[in-house]
Amino acid sequence: MDDSLILEELLTLLEQNGVSIRREEMGGSGGGLCKISGKQVCFVDNDANSSQNASICARAVEKVVDIEEVYLRPAVREFIG
Repeated sequence: MDDSLILEELLTLLEQNGVSIRREEMGGSGGGLCKISGKQVCFVDNDANSSQNASICARAVEKVVDIEEVYLRPAVREFIG
């Protein structure tokens, strides 16, 4: 499974757990999870590659989702771990 597919699965998982996704141009090294007006938002850097964004989203998933309680494809679980 390539990084772009892993990224899409991580983004879907975040959205399913109430996190809004915002895609912004941030120069290639931005992004991450934050709280705005009490709501969780994950920024995805349009200037970064899929691997970088997937790493940022994996850290966000670890903070938001109990990954032991949900099904994840083995490649996604391995990427998070």
